[in-house]
Amino acid sequence: MTGEPTTTDAFAALADPTRRDVLDALRDGERSVGEIVAALGLAQPRVSKHLRVLSDAGLARRRTAGRHRIYRLEPEGLHALADWLKRYGVAVNERLDRAETYLRDLQGK
Repeated sequence: MTGEPTTTDAFAALADPTRRDVLDALRDGERSVGEIVAALGLAQPRVSKHLRVLSDAGLARRRTAGRHRIYRLEPEGLHALADWLKRYGVAVNERLDRAETYLRDLQGK
């Protein structure tokens, strides 16, 4: 293992806050690169670079409409992240349940 994450990994792709912002811009539907540029106030080459990484990671999909490139969120790409987070949600809930039991025991004494 080289220690360097690949950009085709959804976890690595979302490690960058700008890419999370770009993905947020796609949350409500399709947008052209120009619309994303305007919404985020970033330079077009920078947005395009981040869109390419998100696409390579399976988090966004591109289609062409004339001269425009239109992107949309690819929800299936988020399944691995959701599954991973779900495991931690169970652990957190178990700990909260134990803490609640402990606090009830303290109040009863």
